[in-house]
Amino acid sequence: MTPILDQLRDMTVVVADTGEVEAVKAHAPVDCTTNPSLVLGALKDPASEALVAREIEAGQKAGLSPEAVCDALTVAVGTELAALVPGRVSTEVDACLSFDTDGSVARARNIIADYAARGVNKDRILIKLASTWEGIRAAEVLQDEGIDCNLTLLFSLAQAVACADAGAFLISPFVGRITDWYKKAEGVETYAPDQDPGVKSVRRIYAYYKANDIDTVVMGASFRSTEQIKALAGCDRLTIAPKLLDQLGSETGSLPRALSPDSAGEVAKIAMDEKTFRWEMNSDAMATEKLAEGIRNFDADHKKLIALIGDRMG
Repeated sequence: MTPILDQLRDMTVVVADTGEVEAVKAHAPVDCTTNPSLVLGALKDPASEALVAREIEAGQKAGLSPEAVCDALTVAVGTELAALVPGRVSTEVDACLSFDTDGSVARARNIIADYAARGVNKDRILIKLASTWEGIRAAEVLQDEGIDCNLTLLFSLAQAVACADAGAFLISPFVGRITDWYKKAEGVETYAPDQDPGVKSVRRIYAYYKANDIDTVVMGASFRSTEQIKALAGCDRLTIAPKLLDQLGSETGSLPRALSPDSAGEVAKIAMDEKTFRWEMNSDAMATEKLAEGIRNFDADHKKLIALIGDRMG
């Protein structure tokens, strides 16, 4: 029998949700991603030790701060990953800039310039931005400059509509974190895949995009189980952690297609401006809480990464 992972790849682009070199080599995804949490993992990954040591030594010789070395290391990890995948590497703008449009644009330009200096063209990179109103506006500016963006920490249709209106290349709706919130709020231990709030959220966004001929790529993210992944088979892309990739690779059986542009049906276009966006977000406790929590956690990991680099620099 054909492994579930191979069947999934026939209908969906599989992305590795990891910054660890060995995991990317093992799973051969089309794209891969980095964020502060994943770079922290790479910092502790023996396979990346030489790269980390090299970047820290170069930073010390250049008199760089730990923050600047952190920036350089993030791009260095992304550069190594870009050599392993045929597609894109997503690289995150600092979470502390999530409410700063100009700051996010400037940081994104610096990331692209750093990649270019290492021989990686901008068409191999996706700039990751939090799906705040300010982050979405930054994406709009960057997309106009030919810099493709991945809008992350996305939990609501309002965010998805605003991202599409801004011409974002790709969005990453977070399945598992939505499910986590509803499990706690509703006192539920588990959901059937078709009733899973995280799965339903991505299906709704996918249907809206396909029904309205929106080119923005939908990439489901933040999975807690293979059942969630299988319930979104056929989605444009899915970014999956190595542990779940292993499980899908060892599982056999039939994988029916769950999402298809042909089955999207008719969904009315939604008008979205800043006032509507902020009201819709304020009305959605889950989306508001998970967005804020995600920004805080990414920022905490970024600070942790800087501190670890500072310790290594002595």
